[in-house]
Amino acid sequence: MHRSPITIVGAGLVGALLATLLSRSGREIRLIEKRPDPRQAGFLGGRSINLALAERGLNALRAAGLEVAVMKQAVMMRGRMIHDHDGHTNLQRYGVDDSEVIWSVSRGGLNMLLLDAAERAGAELHFDQALVDADFALGELELRHTDGTHRRIGAPITIGADGAGSAVRAAMSRVEALGERTDMLGHGYKELEIPPPAQFPDGQRPEAIDAEGRFAIEPHALHIWPRGGYMCIALPNDEGSFTVTLFLPNEGAAPSFATVTDADAAEALFREQFPDALPLIPALRADFDANPVGTLGTLYLDRWHLGGKALLIGDASHAIVPFHGQGMNAGFEDAAALAPMLADAEDADVEAVFAAFQAQRKPDTDAIAAMALENYIEMRDSVADPHYLLQRALGQQLAARAPTHFMPRYRMVTFTHLPYAYAFERGRAQRALLDQLLGARTSLDGLDLDAAERTLRATLPPLPALRG
Repeated sequence: MHRSPITIVGAGLVGALLATLLSRSGREIRLIEKRPDPRQAGFLGGRSINLALAERGLNALRAAGLEVAVMKQAVMMRGRMIHDHDGHTNLQRYGVDDSEVIWSVSRGGLNMLLLDAAERAGAELHFDQALVDADFALGELELRHTDGTHRRIGAPITIGADGAGSAVRAAMSRVEALGERTDMLGHGYKELEIPPPAQFPDGQRPEAIDAEGRFAIEPHALHIWPRGGYMCIALPNDEGSFTVTLFLPNEGAAPSFATVTDADAAEALFREQFPDALPLIPALRADFDANPVGTLGTLYLDRWHLGGKALLIGDASHAIVPFHGQGMNAGFEDAAALAPMLADAEDADVEAVFAAFQAQRKPDTDAIAAMALENYIEMRDSVADPHYLLQRALGQQLAARAPTHFMPRYRMVTFTHLPYAYAFERGRAQRALLDQLLGARTSLDGLDLDAAERTLRATLPPLPALRG
């Protein structure tokens, strides 16, 4: 039996977790990263929207024995806190109670924890090594050190976990067309910050909302200021700040990043559209001018692997927009699915493993890509739409009455291990049923819920096992 070492390119979240899982199974793993070691140099991953950790990601972390350590860094979010234009708020829970919540985590802190875990598990870590080229037929990678020197290493099996701009994917594409397509959203984002109350300038400090004095607004929620074609969101951080993200169209009539181009325009936008958020962001002007506009898009590939020589996972194969909070969770689910398939695979079996992995995961990643795009519309618009709220209310009633037959799609995606593709199709069927039951109604008054439940049970089959 021959089991070659595996080289993972990309020591971000998915690459580090996969290295941990494979090393724990006894595979020889080398992890290559173009950036410096963040545990030495500090986290240099660039600005990014906060990460929302849900059950799929937690399940993968459990497999690596890391759930407890990660949860020490996480802040619970019970639901969406909707801020209307007048500053009134309304919490829309994600699940039925506090057993169904998501968690806000720091990308940098989580990445460093995962790198420590990979090293403890026996993975060999190499930083400041950028992939320049690859000869997959010979099983060699060409790397460039930050000092400009080049070296070639043997890499009979390469896994690209190096993100949406994957160098491994580029090298693979030079060998064989992967059917690559990127659909840009046409909207971008800017990151801002709500600091902890203690860090506000003199005379501007708000009253803390929690007993410990750490948070300026409700910490256990994902805050959304929906304004139709655009929105602002805020996610809590463990030290008491909130990462604020403004999403606007890139072009077109105001407001867009074509019209909101500087601090003056940004302040005017917040004063007009997000008046309750403006006093919470004391560095809005400086941050708006300093931070770049981020791009948003969805990556699609027809093919994720070259025989048994190279494979792409995570954002390198299926980058999505962040509006369902599932990008990291989907990548972690990739790692948890792939690791046991590769654990004992001989070299002669790796091609079949890669093909089986793609066949298993691609329908699900295509589905979560579609749901993430739909969720943008829901977050920026539907959460304040009366028909959406009526659908949501009826769905909650049916879920309570017939939990074996109805579960809101968000709960299926976020709190179960049901395949994304199943959740996507079941969600469509459930939404069609809700529309049928509601008709032209503007309230649930007078709706025969017993008859609605009978129609549900007659129309849709029972849900499969929800966990495990």
